[in-house]
Formats: sequence, C-alpha cells, structure tokens
Amino acid sequence: MTYVLKQTESVVLVCFGVLLITSFAPIKYTGFASPQNETSITSNSLDSMPGNTTRIVLVHGAVSDGSIWSKLIPILTNAGHKVIAVQLPLHSLGDDITTVERAIELFGGPAILVGHSYGGEVITNAGYNNSNVTGLVYLAALAPDAGETGNDFFEQLPEVVSQQLLETFSESTVLDSAGFLYFKPDKFHELVAQDVDPAETDILAAVQKPFNQSIGMEKSGPPAWKHIPTWYQISENDRLIPPDIQRSYAERMNATTISLNSSHASLISHPDEIADLIIDATRVSNSTH
Repeated sequence: MTYVLKQTESVVLVCFGVLLITSFAPIKYTGFASPQNETSITSNSLDSMPGNTTRIVLVHGAVSDGSIWSKLIPILTNAGHKVIAVQLPLHSLGDDITTVERAIELFGGPAILVGHSYGGEVITNAGYNNSNVTGLVYLAALAPDAGETGNDFFEQLPEVVSQQLLETFSESTVLDSAGFLYFKPDKFHELVAQDVDPAETDILAAVQKPFNQSIGMEKSGPPAWKHIPTWYQISENDRLIPPDIQRSYAERMNATTISLNSSHASLISHPDEIADLIIDATRVSNSTH
C-alpha cells in the first residue's frame, strides 16, 4: 500500500519522547542545546570518570523536554552510572544526530544510548560506526532501516487504522507559524501519558518542545542496530506508536525485549522497570567489551 501523507500529517509520527542535559560547571559548551541555549560543563568532571565506567546517554523524542527523564536519572546514578541527557534542537534529523554525536564525543565511552520515541531514530543514526557506543536501548521508539522515514511505519498498518491515527493526530496537534508542531494541552494526557497523574502530564504539556514537521519525511541513514546489541521496551497501551509496530522493530533488530502495560510515556509511569532494562544493557555491554 502506498500512502501519501499531507505536510501537516507527516510530523505526527515522530512526536513522542523527551531529553535533558546534565550540567557540570565552568567551561562554556554550547553543543548540547539549540542555538538559543547554552550549557555549562566542566571538562574535569568528565575526564575524571574511570575508563571502564559505562556512560548512559538519554535521548528524548519530540514535543517534550529533558524533564521527562527526571524519574530515571536518580535511579541510574544511584546504581553507579554516569548519565547525560541530550537536549535536541528538533529542527532537523541531521541536526539532532549531530547533537547526540557531539555529546558522545564529549562524554566518551563505553556508552549506552537510550532513545524514547523519535529519539530511537536519532540513536539509530548517531550510534552507527561509533566506537564509543556499545549498546542501544529503545523505549517505545522508532527504529528505521536505511532509507526509511519516521512516518513509514504507517504503511505497515491497515488503511483504516492508519487513517484513524492520522485523524486523531490532526485533531490533537497544532502548528506554529514556522511549521513546528505542538500537542494541544488538553489532549496530551489521553494521547501521550494516560497512565500518568494528570498533574504531571499538565507540566509535560506546558514544557513541551515543538519539532519541525518536516522531520517525519527525512530518510534515516545506515542503522547502528545492525552491528550493536539492542534492547527494546514495548508499550502495550501506546496510543501513538501502535504496539504491533514496536514489536516489528524489536523483532527486526533481534532485540532483547520487555513489554509493559504502559502508555507511550513508559519512562514516567514505569521508571523502575525501564531502569532495570537499561542497567541490564550496561552489564551485558561491559561483559562483551
């Protein structure tokens, strides 16, 4: 089936997830954030990490910011891991990939990349041919092959289902004057995080970071998951990326897989289970490198 998406629909498929940035201290470094933001980082604190310490690089999706990782970061750091969460510009797939590549370069290796939603497409590209990256963890995420776009999974759905999803997205989103997409605040809870306290989703809706609708039509490059061990968490109650699509990604990658009775926002509603999956990935990664 060939399905042509309208310009305003092409984005909706990639608008799931979030990221953050850890700041360390004196020297100015502007590579993690969008041009209007700056992050202060101390090179000494990064250099002082033992060479065998596994770094965990968290990569959010679209239409949110780094606060989505706030429940996971303390669990991971308390387990002894060094964590950094990257703030994506969300202007283009290429810019987002480059942003994560710079973070990996600064942070060093061995590193596990964790991508939520659209963030999965970013780590698929940023981890390719990168000697610092030893594992990939996908959370209800996109995981395209070379030449695929973030929107291509629609073609795997029955036409009735894909049409219903597109109509839901169209009714629940709005574009600003530059073509960047937001979820309508009153739709955020029911679509993105129906198993999360509404008070929390109200905050997520308020701090959401819009993304360029053209990202959904950009083609992905050679995938890192063909050469690096992968893990995948399926959200069985996901209303954005259908669980069957998530399963197809996981099976194609031959990923170690867990399923949770979760909304798309599994990292908020099930942080302990997600942390266990990421920590398992670091253990396996350490034992094989």
